[in-house]
Parts: sequence; C-alpha cells; structure tokens
Amino acid sequence: GAAAILLRYLREQNRPHSAQDAFGNLQREHGLGKTAVVKALEQLTQQGKIKEKVYGKQKIYFPDQDHFPSASDSELKVLDNEISDLSCKVQTLQQSCCLMESELKELKGSMTTPEMVKEIEELKKDCANYTEKLERIKSAANHVTPEEKEKVYNEKKLYCREWRRRKRMATELLDAILEGYPKSKKQFFEEVGIETDEDFHVTLPPI
Repeated sequence: GAAAILLRYLREQNRPHSAQDAFGNLQREHGLGKTAVVKALEQLTQQGKIKEKVYGKQKIYFPDQDHFPSASDSELKVLDNEISDLSCKVQTLQQSCCLMESELKELKGSMTTPEMVKEIEELKKDCANYTEKLERIKSAANHVTPEEKEKVYNEKKLYCREWRRRKRMATELLDAILEGYPKSKKQFFEEVGIETDEDFHVTLPPI
C-alpha cells in the first residue's frame, strides 16, 4: 500500500521530506495521490516508523534513525569531509548564479540589436534633416537681418552639437553590436544597410 511505499522510499533516501516532496517524487512511478500520501505519512508517524517535525505551517517527515546502524568515527569523518566538499560546491554555485543573474539583469536593460539598428536609422534621418536645414539657412544668409543671422548661427551651433552627440551615440551603439558580431565592421554595415557620413563625404561643419 501507500504506507509501505512511502516507508521504503524514506528509508532509502534517509533525508527529510515534506508531503509535497514525497508526492512529487512518487506520483509518476507509483500513481499516489496527494491525499493518500498525507494519510500514509500520518499513519507511519503514529506507528512510530517515521518522525515528524513541524516548522511553522509545514510538516517535515524523516525515517526513525534507530532503524539504521550507528556510524563509526571513521564513517562520520568521511561524511564530514563530504559535507565540507558539498558546502564548498554549493557556495561556488551560488556565486556563479549571482554572477549570471547580474549579467542577465544587465542584458535585459540593454537594447537589442534590432532596436539599435532602428535607433541608428532614426539618427541618420535626423542628421539628414539637420543638414538640409543648414543648407537652406546658408543659402538664405544674404537675405536676413543681423538679428536673424545671429539666431541662425546659434541654431547652427545647437544642431552641430546635436549632430556630434547623436553621431557619438550611434558609434557607441555600433561598437556594442560589433563586439559580438562575428564578421567585420564593413560587412555588418553592408548587411544592415548602414550609410555613414564618410560614405557621402559629409563632415561636421565647424561651429
């Protein structure tokens, strides 16, 4: 019955289990339901074949250690060494998990490659618009008042600073992409269709 299956299982494992632990480990192989597992654990506890400890709202069950032979000093020393080794491994794994969680958090906060490419395209459009506007302003320079001319020059400085800032941003985004890109910078630009200022012999005008 369920009680015999649980008793054999707990003695083989010889470690604490909650009812949920036992149910999760035995349901597939033996088809035991949660209610049957709980009743069987309570029955075994009443019979004195297993022990029960209560931690808050949870009950933990483990086999009566009187059914097991006492360990010798040498066996206890071996077990202590195993526990020490496992503790070191657990600590190492916990540190690795913390590092991976930190990396995952950083990656989630970063832009994806498609997002970067889209941002670069937007920056290129903005730069083109600024260039066109600057050309119009230059061509009309002889038809403006000194006040308007001063305003235009101030706008030019603003646009050039923005152009330079956005170009730097685009360069940083591209550098971030290229760190994990297996091919060359030139091949990447060709594949995604990126055109630079240099391709059109465009340079930032002096401020």
